[in-house]
Amino acid sequence: MPSNNGWPWLRGCSRLTRLVLPVLVGSMLSLSAAAQTEQRFSVLTQGQAAGELVLTTDAQGGSRVRFSYRDNGRGPDMDEEFSVDAQGAPVSYRVSGKSTFGGQIAETFSRDPASGVARWTSTVDKGEQATPAGALYLPVEFSTAFSAQLMRSLLQRPALRAEAVAGGEFSVEKLAKMSLPSGGEKIEVALFALVGVGTDPFYLWLRDDPKHALFAEVWPGYGLLPQGQEAHFDALLQRQIQAQSERLSRLQQKLARPLSGVTVIRNVRWFDAAAATIRDAADIYLFEGRITAIEAPGSDLRQVAQTVDGRGKTLLPGLFDMHAHAGDSDGLLNLAAGVTSVRDVGNDNEELLRLRRRIDLGEQAGPRIQANGFIEGRSAFSSRTGILVDSLDEAKRAADWYARRGYRQLKLYNSFKPEWVRPLAAYAHARGLRVGGHVPAFMRAEEAVRAGYDELHHINQVMLNFLVSPQDDTRTLLRFTLVGDRAATVALDGARVRDFLALLKHHGTVVDPTASAFESLYLQRNGEPSPSFGMISEHLPVAARRWLKSNSMDVNDANAERYRASYATMLALIGRMHKAGITLVAGTDNWAGFALHRELELYAQAGIAPAQVLKIATWNAAKVTATLGDRGTIARGQRSDLLLVDGDPSQRIADIRRATLVIKGDLAYAPDKIYEALGVRPFVPSTPVEPVPGADEALKETPGRPKFP
Repeated sequence: MPSNNGWPWLRGCSRLTRLVLPVLVGSMLSLSAAAQTEQRFSVLTQGQAAGELVLTTDAQGGSRVRFSYRDNGRGPDMDEEFSVDAQGAPVSYRVSGKSTFGGQIAETFSRDPASGVARWTSTVDKGEQATPAGALYLPVEFSTAFSAQLMRSLLQRPALRAEAVAGGEFSVEKLAKMSLPSGGEKIEVALFALVGVGTDPFYLWLRDDPKHALFAEVWPGYGLLPQGQEAHFDALLQRQIQAQSERLSRLQQKLARPLSGVTVIRNVRWFDAAAATIRDAADIYLFEGRITAIEAPGSDLRQVAQTVDGRGKTLLPGLFDMHAHAGDSDGLLNLAAGVTSVRDVGNDNEELLRLRRRIDLGEQAGPRIQANGFIEGRSAFSSRTGILVDSLDEAKRAADWYARRGYRQLKLYNSFKPEWVRPLAAYAHARGLRVGGHVPAFMRAEEAVRAGYDELHHINQVMLNFLVSPQDDTRTLLRFTLVGDRAATVALDGARVRDFLALLKHHGTVVDPTASAFESLYLQRNGEPSPSFGMISEHLPVAARRWLKSNSMDVNDANAERYRASYATMLALIGRMHKAGITLVAGTDNWAGFALHRELELYAQAGIAPAQVLKIATWNAAKVTATLGDRGTIARGQRSDLLLVDGDPSQRIADIRRATLVIKGDLAYAPDKIYEALGVRPFVPSTPVEPVPGADEALKETPGRPKFP
């Protein structure tokens, strides 16, 4: 599923999973056999065929879609039907099937042209309301073909915008065009952005003619193109990346405030991450992207260019998200949440390099990115991100590739062969690389640790240590369902768990639980508020609020209590690991920014004191990423990656959402302005950066002092 959609569940598992989930599809009308046309689209993941989308249309405005793919041991199977009026607005819609994690997808919509009354029923809600002519309906889950229809409808409107049935507004923008060679002719296509769906536009390529037929959907590592036109993937992707980058560059210019000269954050309480405690109020000085002094309140403001009033607020080191699959659209959401550093644990390698370079050059807003090198074994269940290998020798060559490009850690995945782990770990350690990731199928976590793992990802992977039998294939959805069904049976006070925790402590193994990635999967029934994001849903675009009531996992009467007890056991295990002295880091594998806040709340719910939770998200992360001498604390000489909060999250962890200013190096960001630009209602007003009157003149009179630009 495209990472640009901004839906929280798009952040789960691997980047490829995020790239394909929103194309889940279906269609609603019975087509007459005459005058039907059929289009077939190939679904590609990392250049390999992974499935197909078939679109059948008739002359009366009816369409039927079949969609199915497989990647990383999972994928959807869906059918969708829809019909439209003269304006291209849906008048009937139906979708059915199974989602990527096996949950039911079932939704219908109809609009009576005479009365204007729209009625819909889905797995998350039902409604009936009068709607204006031409209002557009957005299902909870929909296909690329249906989103193309919404774009076509908008392109018929003079203002290129229309009301949404459930509230809000959609609009469309044309961003780029291309001529593609095909059999001696040219295909004219254009890139369009559908705005209003989520916190970022939804991008599609349509034919650049009056009919605007669907042509392609492309993302790094994922493509949906007409059969026979797959060779155009690279050209379309590069032009789309350019268009997205241009858009994000404009936002960076609009939202980033350069901090020239000396800045002082006045009279602010600050979090000492090493000691996990709040220090008394101080004046904290910044210059050229570094913390230069921590002085008593009321210090001399001569030769200070700007100030920030920190009274009643708390200053924290910038937060780390230690389990990300970074995409263009994540940058602003992370910064608004105070996330100034992320660790990417699996991505398209070239795309990640491009993204990191643009952020480092200041062309695009985003956190500092440190990458893990993703290595996966080849199988029918492979995730096709990173580097796919067929042998131990190939795995060693992949380790060489990552080491020579400055990576510090490898991430191994589900299809990596267990017998390769020990020799590869030894080889990687000799090259100065750490090793971690998923536990390969047919292996247990304790075996991976003894074979050389320095880090374990995901609390479900840890819990499987006590649940799997030799024949269990955790490359499949079993790695989720087995934990949901049986984790509650694990005796956390038993010898086996105590011995396992002692093993982790002895080896210095780090654990990245990503608890927020599993909360809704195990706890939420369709139609219920999201346990992870329900508390912020009223701040989000209308379509996102509705989507938040859906769950891709099938939580039902038969398994709900088991799953709830199992998730509680997983949280309790996180608390036990912290108490045992095992190093935890805070990662999400989930919605950028918002999910890290929830991750920290879940650690507090697991029994970890809020101040220790903040240390996990700052000092621990910096230590594990070997950046502790550069960031993760507030101290003289550290980078000025900082988060100013209205409240005290060391006492009330939920205050972490009340960011009033975020500083990354020598750039300041107002979270409320970022959220407004993304269609999100701000949580609190931002704290202004105030220029000091006469600062320029004072510097001019001081010999040897630089002048402000």
